[in-house]
Amino acid sequence: MSALIYFVIAIVVVILLSAAIRVVQEYERGAVFRLGRFVGLRGPGLIFLIPFVERMMKVDLRVITMDVPAQECITMDNVTVRVDAVIYFRVVDAADAVLKVLDYIKATSLLAATTLRNVVGQSELDELLAHRDKLNEKIQSVVDEGSNPWGIKVSMVEVKDVELPDTMKRAMAAQAEAERDRRAKVVHAEGEFQAAEKLAGAAKVIATQPSAMQLRYLQTLSAIATERASVIVFPLPMDLITPFLSRGSSEKK
Repeated sequence: MSALIYFVIAIVVVILLSAAIRVVQEYERGAVFRLGRFVGLRGPGLIFLIPFVERMMKVDLRVITMDVPAQECITMDNVTVRVDAVIYFRVVDAADAVLKVLDYIKATSLLAATTLRNVVGQSELDELLAHRDKLNEKIQSVVDEGSNPWGIKVSMVEVKDVELPDTMKRAMAAQAEAERDRRAKVVHAEGEFQAAEKLAGAAKVIATQPSAMQLRYLQTLSAIATERASVIVFPLPMDLITPFLSRGSSEKK
């Protein structure tokens, strides 16, 4: 009979110890409630509770990375887009995270999704695509301000992807192609203009120096001679035959 009593006592002791001893990790804090009343935070390390009188709720203090589900948004210029993001936050006040909100992770996620729709709705498509860093800062500021009473600190919000309708993609591709064609035509026109300026300058030099034209003729003849041409038509400068024409006219007289 005594052995049975000792066995029962041992079981009761084990149950009491299991209910009284808790281990809180370095990255955690324990919110302790005594008969439903919050009595403070404990940890990290070994925690002793009054069995069946006190209970403890652990709160993780590490940075939480969470995906914000894709949201259907309409920009200021009436373009429908799907935008998703990722949010980084952590608990800075474990007491507020336990006492002031039912589920701080879910609450922060819903707040981030709502803020994402609002901020995108107040932005134009070009701003959304070209200035995403400003959009991230605005969302982070709004979510951080809204979650601050819950003891949450939002450190970063990053928009991951912006999905456009197929019609908008085709329109943007056509616009980009037209822009490339315009730039190519401008570059070609500038090249033609510069070449014309150089040719005009060369013509002025040749006009002041007749011997330069003779040298140009000789260079052209040398270049043609290197090609495999059966017939070569080479213009003869009038300056070379002018003396002969003058002599012939004088002899006739």
